[in-house]
Amino acid sequence: MAARAYWQGQIRLALVSIPVEIYSATKSGAAVSFKQIHEPSGQPIHYEKVVTGIGPIDTTEIMKGYEVEKGEYVLLQQEEIDAVKLESKKTLELTQFVDASEIDVIYYEKPYFVVPADDLAEEAFIVLREALKRTRKVGLGQLALRGREYVVSLKPCGRGMVLETLRYADEVNKAQSYFREISDTKPDAELLDLAEALIDRKTGAFDASEFHDRYVDALKALIERKRKARGKTIIEDKDDAPAKGSNVVDLMAALKKSMEKPGAKEAAEKPPAKKPPARKAATPKPAAAKKRA
Repeated sequence: MAARAYWQGQIRLALVSIPVEIYSATKSGAAVSFKQIHEPSGQPIHYEKVVTGIGPIDTTEIMKGYEVEKGEYVLLQQEEIDAVKLESKKTLELTQFVDASEIDVIYYEKPYFVVPADDLAEEAFIVLREALKRTRKVGLGQLALRGREYVVSLKPCGRGMVLETLRYADEVNKAQSYFREISDTKPDAELLDLAEALIDRKTGAFDASEFHDRYVDALKALIERKRKARGKTIIEDKDDAPAKGSNVVDLMAALKKSMEKPGAKEAAEKPPAKKPPARKAATPKPAAAKKRA
């Protein structure tokens, strides 16, 4: 394999050890990179490592330090840090198996492809992969990567498997603190049926290649216009503020109008799961419902 393995070690399940290699499953997408420029001279700005009272210093003189008290540091060499003994540096022991649905998506961080390290490891690798498929479980363990130990999950992916680093519980904000102000008001049945019908109409198979970064395209277009304008300021005057509906009637009208537009699927192809009930005579809606629309 042409790519360089991000980690090499073994997956251990009880007394079974499987030599594996993992590779980063993602890469940086297209992006527009900016540099800081000194406007009067047009020259790029550089950064130097500077010590207070001394000035610029050589990077070879830099060590890692941990502040134990104000202004007092314990200095460590990189060799000392690398020598820290931790079994999970080379071994991923699967200690638990759970249903994938039990892990909230907010805990997932970064994915890696997992492959057998050699032909001898392939048989055990395939057995573990197929066992996870048949039981529909996800393996959990801990692995040391990038200077820290992660909780990781392991799941089948085609002919191989995918390992994903997970966030620890104390790294995730509690949702309740953000959602507590949302009321428990039940949605209007007709509004809900219209929303479901609209979702059904736009339902289709996921294809990541259908999406691209439109902001990058817009920035490139701006850069080209700016180049042709020879430095003249270019600001597009657009009001991107979202429109705010004043009440439930506005939401009803917006949903019905949305259903009139072409969608991912024609309504005739797949009718909505529920037939919207007959329109009732207009009646005043509860104040809470109006407020949330």
